[in-house]
Amino acid sequence: MYDNICKFIAENFKDDLATWLLGSPIKLTELSPTELSSEPIRADSLILLQSDDLVLHTEFQTDPDEDIPFRMLDYRVRVYRRFPNKEMRQVVIYLRKTSSALVSENSFRLNNTYHQFEVIRLWEQPTDIFMSTPGLLPFAVLSQTNDPTMVLTQVAKAVEAISDRQLQRNIAAASGILAGLVLNKNVINKIFRSEIMRESVIYQQILEEGEAKGKAEGKAEGKAEGKAEGKAETTRKLALNLLRIGMSLEQIAEVTELSIEQIQVLQQEIQKS
Repeated sequence: MYDNICKFIAENFKDDLATWLLGSPIKLTELSPTELSSEPIRADSLILLQSDDLVLHTEFQTDPDEDIPFRMLDYRVRVYRRFPNKEMRQVVIYLRKTSSALVSENSFRLNNTYHQFEVIRLWEQPTDIFMSTPGLLPFAVLSQTNDPTMVLTQVAKAVEAISDRQLQRNIAAASGILAGLVLNKNVINKIFRSEIMRESVIYQQILEEGEAKGKAEGKAEGKAEGKAEGKAETTRKLALNLLRIGMSLEQIAEVTELSIEQIQVLQQEIQKS
């Protein structure tokens, strides 16, 4: 969920992201991974943006991932194949503080092959970087601070000053959700009103994704239960038939994988009938 929030921010606040990562508000447009290969690597946190001269590849990671170095190399090669004359900047941004050495890895090595990329650990970034730009406000609470509650309170004040209501709602929702990485729900709800978050586009998208996932899981679970029930009934009928022809309980247990106790219950059913 957190990676998807970051993807939403990056796709809807491209100028702010470019200002932060590239040093200037370069106009960027989205580049679909499918344009690079018919078999793109599945990565929900992947964002590809491009200008006339540059491709910006950004990946937001909640937790360490040992596959990141190879993935960065792979996308660098794919972009070179598609745009051999474009510069490429690759940045992995880690959200949650950790002591894992994986979040310090910024290169891929394989024999004579070497590729390097940039790594940003949000908890090492000064808070001020994120407080002056609306699209970056949600990251402030994850920055270098000993008091995330105070920072989130400052973010809330900055959000209140945003005149565009929909923009205000989206920033509030993104800030509140990312704050869940460092603060508990009660603290967040005291700072951000729940109704303003619920009215945001990003919050509605999360709800829709959750409902769709729930329906899919429910459907899959229903199918699985149906299959399991069907298999159980088939096994039961087989055990009954084997009992009727006089096979021993031990033999039936071996054939059907039922316990002796279960077979004895079926045996009593036959005797009663």
